[in-house]
Amino acid sequence: MMLSFFDQFMSPTYMGVPLIALAITLPWILYPAPTSRWINNRLLTLQGWFINRLNQQIFLPINQGGHKWAILLTSLMIFLITLNILGLLPYTFTPTTQLSLNMAFAVPLWLATVIIGMRNQPTAALGHLLPEGTPTPLIPVLIIIETISLFIRPLALGVRLTANLTAGHLLIQLIATAAFVLLPMMPTVAILTATVLFLLTLLEVAVAMIHAYVFVLLLSLYLQENV
Repeated sequence: MMLSFFDQFMSPTYMGVPLIALAITLPWILYPAPTSRWINNRLLTLQGWFINRLNQQIFLPINQGGHKWAILLTSLMIFLITLNILGLLPYTFTPTTQLSLNMAFAVPLWLATVIIGMRNQPTAALGHLLPEGTPTPLIPVLIIIETISLFIRPLALGVRLTANLTAGHLLIQLIATAAFVLLPMMPTVAILTATVLFLLTLLEVAVAMIHAYVFVLLLSLYLQENV
């Protein structure tokens, strides 16, 4: 039984071909393409409003040089939200529960922000490793600590997204299994368990959206430090 709980996180294959590529490609098909008409339909208008609000929230504290990242980070957030929510559907696979995929998003983008900081303002980028007013005896220790914290950032990004989605999926499966087992023996308790399952599913939808937003927000904060 315990092994079956974790089977949902295994990448499905068909004739030896991993289907994670299909799961990653599918979300882009679900969004409507822009039209050449003067007036858009309601879905396109809602999509445009959501993207504009997202850009205002993320890029307002960043100076003009960091606005070049708007398309990349906005696309990444919409992509992560779609993958996370589609993974809550029955008999589906969630690619963002794989640490390898999340690290593939986190490491290159984090490294790009560090390289930009080292190229544009190396003094300020290195200055983050040593806070102002540090006592002289603590300087070597703080430099080591800040360097370690700098290199832990991409790992924290990937692990945070993976751990939260994995925990949510496991909890949903555990409660669903409990409701199924209790139904013939204690129907009232099973109904209450199913109600908890429904509420937890709504919570997981919110968690899926929030953690995609947090992932992109932290990347924008790293970008703000180096631009």
